[in-house]
Amino acid sequence: MGAISGIRARLCALCVAALLATPSCAPVGETTLYADLGGEAGITRFVADTVAISVADPRIAKDFDNINLDHLTRRIVLQFCELTGGPCRYPGRDMYGSHKGLHLATYNFNIFVEDLQIAMDHAGIPFPTQNRLLKILAPMYHDIVTR
Repeated sequence: MGAISGIRARLCALCVAALLATPSCAPVGETTLYADLGGEAGITRFVADTVAISVADPRIAKDFDNINLDHLTRRIVLQFCELTGGPCRYPGRDMYGSHKGLHLATYNFNIFVEDLQIAMDHAGIPFPTQNRLLKILAPMYHDIVTR
């Protein structure tokens, strides 16, 4: 039995060493948030819908006056793509620089998030996946709300 225990111990040590030497990666079956959102095409769909809903939302429509909506939509898509593990790179300004002088309040921020959630619902994005995105976006509040 002593020889078998010694062999078993060596095999266990080899297995542990092999696991430690293996590069870490996502567990089998686990996907990135980017993939769960439908990749760039899925993100583009719900971001375009979010912008359309927000522009039509009388509570915050004025926040989009004199804004190039196509440019805004593309920037948001690139930012979401990058933040969720996609291959895109967001070339825009930081959130404070982008929103400085717009005098956005918590009210405006919350309504835009509500419109984002409506658009994600329209796109069939599951609630837990929506929450994963919102968790990433929530810290931006302090840079977007400027009054």
